[in-house]
Amino acid sequence: MSAPLTPPPPPHEHSPHDAWQPPSAGHADAAFRKTGPAGHGEGHGWYGQDGPAMKKEVREAAVTAVAVALGGVLLGVLWWWLAPRVPLVGDVVDDSWVVYLKDSEGEQAVGVDGTFSLLALGFGAVSALAVFLMRRHGGVPLVVALAVGGLLGSLLAWRTGVWLGPAQDVMAQARSAGKGVTFDAPLKLSAKGALLAWPFAALVLHLGLTALFGPRDPDHFPPPDPHVPQGPYGAAGS
Repeated sequence: MSAPLTPPPPPHEHSPHDAWQPPSAGHADAAFRKTGPAGHGEGHGWYGQDGPAMKKEVREAAVTAVAVALGGVLLGVLWWWLAPRVPLVGDVVDDSWVVYLKDSEGEQAVGVDGTFSLLALGFGAVSALAVFLMRRHGGVPLVVALAVGGLLGSLLAWRTGVWLGPAQDVMAQARSAGKGVTFDAPLKLSAKGALLAWPFAALVLHLGLTALFGPRDPDHFPPPDPHVPQGPYGAAGS
């Protein structure tokens, strides 16, 4: 009488003591460094980016900075056109010319600085909106280009307005106008802090638009290690 046939034992039976254990930190880090956040191969890491993409982003940022800075010419023209005039009067005292304000209590000089600041804020908002609509992806190079372009545009606007305004030689203007005749003072930006209005407004608005309407980056997690047993309900840790 032959012995009954018994089925071979299964290759591996899970016991209560074989519950899945999380891999060690060193093993997980090694696996992640090998595959990267999205499985694109070794060497990328969380902040990796290939060379051509970075070069393209830098080129776009350089073009953006130049385009924004060239807008300073229009700002300078508007400042020269809209800024209030500061009236001066020349007189002769002891055979020498002296120049003084016609209205010593006037606020025209403050209005000159205020006009530049308001125009610069408007240009900062427009440039930030235009850059956001053209380059929605954002990025550090683009933000830096927007700030640098705004500052260069303010400097260009300042020099353009001074160049378009009355001559800088006040005494020559007084002699040319004559004694007691009113003439306009040279266009002058007394508050140099107004030069920061454009880049400040551009940065604040661009960052706000990017935070509200910009594309969202997907969350990257290291892929599961194929050598680690998975849980009974799917991937490990679910």
